[in-house]
Amino acid sequence: MQTVVLKFYVTEKQHHQGELLYEWLLRLAQRLKLPGGSAFRAVAGFGKHGKMHEETFFELAGELSVAVEFLLGASDADKLIAAIRDEKLDLQFVRYSVESGTTLS
Repeated sequence: MQTVVLKFYVTEKQHHQGELLYEWLLRLAQRLKLPGGSAFRAVAGFGKHGKMHEETFFELAGELSVAVEFLLGASDADKLIAAIRDEKLDLQFVRYSVESGTTLS
């Protein structure tokens, strides 16, 4: 089956409408009746600013990335992106086509 992986990158501490942004994205997908999504927290990374962030006991600032990923049909991916744009959110994402299925089908 041809599907689309749609992945958004946010930070742990970003909020929207009083909720952590990665949780808000997952709830938005639920409201849109999309088939599912997951959030994955980074253990280390850096962005365009060049500053390295790593998970340590003392780092409580919430600067690490969270990738929020969805495996969708193309029309559902379009619907999710449109709903986020309607909220005037400026989020970085990647979208690519993949073949998906299950081992029993």
